Amino acid sequence: MNVDDLSLFVRIARLRSISSAARDLGVTPAGASARLAALEKRLGARLLHRTTRQTTLTEDGLAFLPHAEHVVLAAEAARAALGREQAVPRGTLRVAAPASFARMHIVPGLPDFVSRYPDLAIDLRMSDNIVDLVEGAFDVAVRYAELGDSSFVARRLAPDRRVLVASPAYIERRGRPNTPDDLAEHACLVVGTLDLWTFRGKSGELIERRITPGLRINDGGAVRDAACAGLGVALMATWCAADELRSGALVPALPEYPLVSTQTLWALYPSSRELAPKVRVLIDWLTERFGRHPYWDRGLDGILERV
Repeated sequence: MNVDDLSLFVRIARLRSISSAARDLGVTPAGASARLAALEKRLGARLLHRTTRQTTLTEDGLAFLPHAEHVVLAAEAARAALGREQAVPRGTLRVAAPASFARMHIVPGLPDFVSRYPDLAIDLRMSDNIVDLVEGAFDVAVRYAELGDSSFVARRLAPDRRVLVASPAYIERRGRPNTPDDLAEHACLVVGTLDLWTFRGKSGELIERRITPGLRINDGGAVRDAACAGLGVALMATWCAADELRSGALVPALPEYPLVSTQTLWALYPSSRELAPKVRVLIDWLTERFGRHPYWDRGLDGILERV
């Protein structure tokens, strides 16, 4: 069997669309349909139900899919074993990432990534909703939380450091809170559902406070902008507010009680002994770009300790 035909079948099965798979692989829908029909004829089995709305797997297709995926991954790994020059990543790389983070820290780096791998087409979906990697046929997803599903691998990309901030104008107008309990008297800004704030006390104890927000927005960048405008105290990731902290547009609001964050930035991808070259180069690039000590945290330690 032709590995390219198996790759086409796997892509159609994931996307549930012949035309979408054809677009991803750079072939025409008619050509993709002809190749799929020829594959089914060689196998003597119908792999897909085709309708005008979508394409779904038959019982034989469901049974055949994991074997086809294994062969495709093994072929990609075999090409990679021949050396970097003979295993140039190509095709479409489908990536899902949180909207604000992707806009600020992935998109600005894409010129570098694209220049390294010009044969790769990037399909980047930016959303703060948790996407289904299988349903969306994503090759890689960047997330704040590790996935418990053993069919996926989680690679740590960077810590997700959090800090409580406010604008100097707000602090001058309302005063600085002295303890987490004082937040009940302040206007608090919340990103999405993150209204349980956990602090480290002066003796090392954990202090949890459920915040009643005066303003809740489902976008970190928008909450940062609202804090800069003096609308209240906000819990922010340093990757989102680092520039504003360095410029003084935002200042630490409660430095004596640092926030405790269990969040980490992860890259998730399908579990397999053979990692596709296009997935490998993206994971390596993200790790290189962010690292154990992300560039956005440089110079913040002195600022975050300042009262």
